[in-house]
Parts: sequence; structure tokens; C-alpha cells
Amino acid sequence: MSNLQFQNDLDKLIDILPDKIRRQVTYEKMEDVIEIVLDIGRLPEIRHASGKIEYFDCDAVTYDDIDYITNNIQEFTSDNRSGIPGTLHRISAIRNRQGKIVGLTCRIGRVVTGTIACIKDFCMQNKSILFLGRPGVGKTTKLREISRLVADELGKRVVVVDTSNEIAGDGDTPHPAIGHARRMQVRQPEFQKDIMIEAVENHTPEVIVVDEIGTEAEAQAARTIAERGVMLIATAHGNSLESLIKNPTLSDLVGGIQSVTLGDDEAKRRASQKTVLEREKQPTFDIVIEILDRNTLAVYKDTAEAVDYILRGWPIRPEIRKVDKTYDNSAGNTDSAPVQPPEPAIQEQHPIVEKINELEQKISPSDSLKFSFSRQKYVDNVKKFKKIYLYAVSRSIVEKVIERLDLNAEITRNIDDADIVLAHKNFAKGGAKILSTANDYRLQIFFIKTNSMAQIQKVLKEALDIAESSETLCGYYDDAERALDEAKAAINKILAGAAQVELQPQNQHIRKLQHELVEQHNLESKSVGEGEERHLRIVGGKDFQK
Repeated sequence: MSNLQFQNDLDKLIDILPDKIRRQVTYEKMEDVIEIVLDIGRLPEIRHASGKIEYFDCDAVTYDDIDYITNNIQEFTSDNRSGIPGTLHRISAIRNRQGKIVGLTCRIGRVVTGTIACIKDFCMQNKSILFLGRPGVGKTTKLREISRLVADELGKRVVVVDTSNEIAGDGDTPHPAIGHARRMQVRQPEFQKDIMIEAVENHTPEVIVVDEIGTEAEAQAARTIAERGVMLIATAHGNSLESLIKNPTLSDLVGGIQSVTLGDDEAKRRASQKTVLEREKQPTFDIVIEILDRNTLAVYKDTAEAVDYILRGWPIRPEIRKVDKTYDNSAGNTDSAPVQPPEPAIQEQHPIVEKINELEQKISPSDSLKFSFSRQKYVDNVKKFKKIYLYAVSRSIVEKVIERLDLNAEITRNIDDADIVLAHKNFAKGGAKILSTANDYRLQIFFIKTNSMAQIQKVLKEALDIAESSETLCGYYDDAERALDEAKAAINKILAGAAQVELQPQNQHIRKLQHELVEQHNLESKSVGEGEERHLRIVGGKDFQK
């Protein structure tokens, strides 16, 4: 929003204020103000975005002051809200027991761009997104900007279901902040569900934007919209995904929950009680984003998986995305410039956010406004060594892999200290006590098929989330895997009756892996040839020849 637009909107708010307050209002003073509060018998307040509260230097608020404002605005709706046509300002009333207005909250509406820079990629995926967060953290601001982004940049048909004119402002003409998106006004909050359905049935939208889904009927309307293939962008009451799951009114937004009685074997396998809570159906929203504060977001990229993890008590890893308040736009507002996102947090987000703030002293933010998705710097600074517990897996080979590839891990002999478990697949269904213990500790278990270096490297790569761009690992792994595939094909030929099969030349390390694979099939092999031509020759073993 331009500086001129901001001043014009602010002028309209100033015009409805009593003279004793109007004289003290300046553009500079209002730069970061979010609300002007007037209560009978008290001094008028100015509330800043930082949390600071100032008081006007005038007499206490009187009924005449309240009447002056209410006479200059439209009548309040059933939810005690009103507004100023052509602006995003909102005036909310507090009434006494007789219904007389005794207080007003004048919220300053302003367009802040850049607030979705760090989640723009999600907004362009054609997936339904649900925003959660406490009042005042910027949920509606983000809806406004997403509406403009999807309508203008992606060219989609967007309909904003605007309850109390919260998103696109008062008046019949929507505020320019929502771009070319269309707006359907909702006369009273209780009609929001009906307007949501009407929007789908009458106006063929590709995207519907809704603010504050708060009732079971609205949740059902949202599910109806999503099932018709319409992308839904909405906010809901609730601070976190976990609190939303526990809310019986709104839990349907993320799939709902039901009580399930498990059989004895399944309960034992899960190491849980026989009666457990499970997700009832597919979530209405594909992505859930918790707004921790105005510049920090926790993103659950797969709502179904996140809900399942929470219900089972497993650690859940939202991806923390943070934008830095360093870029001032022409309106004097603070924009959010993207910075490098950190590694996902585990359950307790706020301590991780503090950790991120500490790391930002060491990590230089990108000069580019383009969002960077690389998390390597954060990983290098925060991620501890993974402690690996081995079960029926060759310790010497694992140590060689860790040493050769300089992996961020070490082997532990105590499962209490372990972060992950590496086990042989032959023991997956054996009911081994140590694996039951690992399940009790909620440890991730990774299974290997064979005790070969290539197989162990492959599983460790998955377990430690090693980037595919690692040239050292990929180059070695790809060569070894191709060589082992060739050896498997040769073994099948021997088992089918071939007398012997010779393989392609390989280096010493890969030939060793091939020898190990041949031995596991009770066949014999030997290295033949000289120098770069040295390779394996596979023949049938003694037992096979018999």
C-alpha cells in the first residue's frame, strides 16, 4: 500500500474521532499503532504493535465522545462490529447490561506486504491451507495477501467470504488489498456457512478464502467445499494443531478423531493401551500453518501424517519458517524479508525459535529477497551427532561407513542413549525384546537387508537425512549399487544352471561387497585378471553342486 493510500485511509479514521483526540493524532505517531481504545471514564489509549501503551493527553472519555463516533459510522452488526467504507479499519463496541455502548476498540487496518514471502511456495501448490494462531498475530493480514497473490499472480478465480467485512473492508467496493479477488459479504456471522456454500454453487470459484471458522456447521461447510475440488484458504480458532485436534467442534477440519479398540497383538506391537484415539477421515486441509508470532511460522506440510503422529504420541516435526523485519515499504510499514529457514523443530516450537534467534547472530541472512530453502547452515550449527544402536548389524562396517563419509553420527551400546536403531530385516518380525524397547522409547528403526557396505550406506543415508547432492556418497553408492545389481543377475544365472559368470571390472572395495553377496547365496567367487581389469568370476558352491 502506498504512503498516500495509507494517509487517505487514516484520514477517514481521524475524521470520526472527537476533537480532543483528533488534535493529537499525527501520521508519525500512528505509524505502528494497531488500536485506539476508548472506555467510559478512562483516558483514551494508543496500543502499539510492540505492546507499548500510551495515553492521550486529554480528559477521560465521556458518553458524548462515544456518541460522536457511533453517529459517524454505520450501525453495528450482531457481533458488535462496524467499519469505515473504503478502508480496512474496524470499530468494535463493548456494551453494558442494558445494551448501551460503554467502550470502543478502533483497530487500524493497513496493508502489509511480504508477510507470506516465506510460505509463498505452499500458496502456489493448489492445496488447502489452514492458519492457526492467537488473536492479533496477523492471520487476516496473511489471508488478504494470499487472496491478492492467487488472484493476480496465478490468475485464479478467487472468492473471499468476508464476515463482518474483516478481510476486504467496509463498503460495496472491496479494498485494493485483495487484488482482483471477488468478495461476498456476510451480513451476520451465523450466516457464514451459508455464504460459503453459496459461493461454490453460484460463482464457480477455484479458490475460497474464509476468516475465522469457529462452529461445527462452518467446519462441515469447509469439508463440503474441499470435497468439491475447490482450494480453501482459511483461519480457525486455536493456537496449535494439537489444541485443534482436542477441540470437538473443529477437529473435523483436520480429519476428526475416534476411539478405536485394538486387538491384543496390535496393542502389543504398538506398545500402547487397547483403546486408542485415531484419525477418523481425511483432513479438510492439506497443510496447517501455526503462526507463532508475526514473523515466525510452523508449517505441517502433511496434515494427515501430523495428526497421526500427535495422536500416537510420536515426535512431530513442523518446519519452522521465519521472516526478518528488515525491509521498510513506502507506507512506513514493516515488510517481512525472507531469511534462511531453520531445521524443523520437535513439538516444543518456542525454545527452538529462541535457538534460531541465537543462531542468526552467526548466520548471515541472504541479501536476496528470494526465499532460500537450504537448511545446511542450521544443520551444521544445531544438529547433534546421531547416536545409533545396532542390532544384528556389522559394527565394523558401520564404523567404516561413518569414518569414510564423515557422517554426523556415532555408535552407542546403550539403547537409552540412542537416537535411532539400525537392525537387520530378518529380525523385524521376530518380536525381539530390544525392538520392543525401541518402540517404547519412540525411536525410529531402520532395517537393512544385508550386512553389505552398500546396503548399510543406503540405510544410513536415509536415517541421517543426507542430502542427495553429496557427491562423495552418491558417487560411491551408485557405483556399488550397480555392481551389486550385476552380481545379483549373475547369481540368478548360476542358480538357473550356468556353470560360471564373469562380472565387469571393479575396484577392490566394490569387489569385496560382491564377494559378500555371493557368499550369502552359498556360491563361490574369486577375483581374476590384473590391474584395472580385475573382476569377479562366480561359480556354484559345494552345496549347490551336490
